[in-house]
Amino acid sequence: MFPRLADLGCGAFGEDANTFGDTLREVIQDEPQTRVLLFKWQTISELRTLLAGSDADIECVSEAVLGIIPTVAPEEPPNWGSFSNLRAFWSAVLHAFENDPEVQAGREIDPDV
Repeated sequence: MFPRLADLGCGAFGEDANTFGDTLREVIQDEPQTRVLLFKWQTISELRTLLAGSDADIECVSEAVLGIIPTVAPEEPPNWGSFSNLRAFWSAVLHAFENDPEVQAGREIDPDV
């Protein structure tokens, strides 16, 4: 039901998420830049659907698609970060995708132009 979120869980938000950034917030902010516009729109749609659900629904989906527990501060690396709850985590991911420059422009932006 959430293929894009599952893709995120296999990548930047997976077991090796700390290799993608120094803090969890950096991982979240950088992730939209690695995706094509269609993926970003689909992810936004999935996140809106997820966040419309109950906390129990969010927990169930998160357990299925994430390789990390974003509500627990991991020991390695130190100060990597955590969120107070899963809704806060997914809301931060949604915010990052919604505020991506390509999403805001409604089109892909060629970095060489």
